Amino acid sequence: MLLHAEGEFRLNDEADTVDLGQSLARVLQKGDAVCLSGPLGAGKSVLARAMVRALCPDETEVPSPTFTLVQFYPAPHFSLAHFDLYRLTSADEAYEIGLDEALREGAAIIEWPERLGHHLPPDRLDVEISLDGEARRARLTPHGSWEERPLEA
Repeated sequence: MLLHAEGEFRLNDEADTVDLGQSLARVLQKGDAVCLSGPLGAGKSVLARAMVRALCPDETEVPSPTFTLVQFYPAPHFSLAHFDLYRLTSADEAYEIGLDEALREGAAIIEWPERLGHHLPPDRLDVEISLDGEARRARLTPHGSWEERPLEA
């Protein structure tokens, strides 16, 4: 079954979050960004790790870039960068640590994209994760090349 990368999905447990991350990784293309927003503890890092592991299966450790701000991974078809912008104070800082280059050379997963303000990448999928009791909800909003892109269910 094919779904579009758009709409709201219920994530009953961590396995559902991992499944969503793997589905997004399968359709990720060079130049794309996946922007993850939501409160602390919502599952942004779980989803990001699932994407990295799906694209880079040899990676045994996928640390959160909370303190390093960015981690780079050599995926088979393009490079993958995982940004955590939580500690940034301006959008310019994201570009100083290589966001432009990451999107030119590969794809990027961006946690806390609201730190970019109006400087969000044009080809992006916004994934807003919210708490729903013990479960989570993920709202996917496509922009640019993500519009009408199918996902495997």
